[in-house]
Amino acid sequence: MFSKEESKRLKQDFWTAFGKSFPRKWTLYNTKIKGLIFKFQFDLKTAEVAIIVDHNNLEIRMELWEKLISLKNIIKEEYLPNATFNDSYPINNGKEISKIYVEIKNVSIHNKNTWQETMVFLSDNMKKVEEFFHEYKDIIEA
Repeated sequence: MFSKEESKRLKQDFWTAFGKSFPRKWTLYNTKIKGLIFKFQFDLKTAEVAIIVDHNNLEIRMELWEKLISLKNIIKEEYLPNATFNDSYPINNGKEISKIYVEIKNVSIHNKNTWQETMVFLSDNMKKVEEFFHEYKDIIEA
């Protein structure tokens, strides 16, 4: 078991190593579409790359989600074949978001032996998310 300080240090070490191994300016929060972000996540059991629809206005969130759903076959066939689509995904603060994500299991931010595999997974899949976004941005923001 790791202390909070050890866990925090490992997280910082991982993200620093990831940034050095895959130096790139990721889109993440800079989609220029309000309520649409891309996110990396890595915890004790899984790592994930996600497209998140998180708009405070439910109607706008659902409109944006419907645009992504209209592209579902393209996403699955050309970019992320293992993507999971969840229109109502609860997050820690009790709020719900809509989310498209791919994940890898049996990796842990506390286990440095899984870091390289996780870094490659995160980088490869975020590149695919960004490629999809740049190709279909006009449809998503219309």
